[in-house]
Amino acid sequence: MADQRDTGASEPLVVATTEPSPDDVLRVEGVAKRFGPVTALRNINLHLRKGEVLGLLGDNGAGKSTLIKIISGFQKPDEGRLMVKGEEADLRSVDHARSLGIDCVYQDLALVNELSVYHNMFLNRERTRRPLPFLDNRAMKRATREALDEIGVNIPRIDVPAARLSGGQRQAIAVARTVNSDADIILLDEPLAAMGAKEGAMILDLVARLRAEGRVSIIMIAHNYVHVLESCDRVNLIQDGEITFDKPSANTSVEELNDIVVNEYRRAREAAMAEQGA
Repeated sequence: MADQRDTGASEPLVVATTEPSPDDVLRVEGVAKRFGPVTALRNINLHLRKGEVLGLLGDNGAGKSTLIKIISGFQKPDEGRLMVKGEEADLRSVDHARSLGIDCVYQDLALVNELSVYHNMFLNRERTRRPLPFLDNRAMKRATREALDEIGVNIPRIDVPAARLSGGQRQAIAVARTVNSDADIILLDEPLAAMGAKEGAMILDLVARLRAEGRVSIIMIAHNYVHVLESCDRVNLIQDGEITFDKPSANTSVEELNDIVVNEYRRAREAAMAEQGA
């Protein structure tokens, strides 16, 4: 369905929304988040179907990362609720979210520079030997090598500290760690941010493979509209802390998304000029 809201500028903002579905694995309803006098999110409504890849677009500061942190249990909303697989979930922590099948690759990667590649791969989810609680380094090394080979990113040595790796290699570790977890809802916050073209293409291929398998549902934040339209089933756009656009990728285009953003800049500029003239 479609709706139009007149914001007082020359062109109204077109809001297209897709209806929630009974097979949604995640629903965000009326979520708001404030940091002192700053409202980061306002009345966010989002849904994610089983096996779907949802692209989340928006300018810097629009609220994308804040929303991801709320869904991953890192922050709590001030208003609204989350529904995970049909049940309301009051996420208490990142570990609590993981226990419900939600895992995240954060924009800051959450790697420990001093730890080895394979120890970062199993950070806070270490494998131990039984019955003695010793780290099973051999099993973690083997699993790390398999996970990185599956993505296709070349990291010759997995026993070196993460600090010695390139930005793209570090990003690959974070992505591989999340994809190879038990999660069935994966959040990717700018997974291509530090990667070169070749490494980025490998991550997009991985997302495409997961999408084809349909075993996990993914929300992917990205700035590149072409990547989103090629990799995602549906697109949401956040502007000023609110989702203003929701369409299947096949029903939109780079041109339409650009037009919406340009119109938003125009409205903001007109509002700023009006304030100065008041």
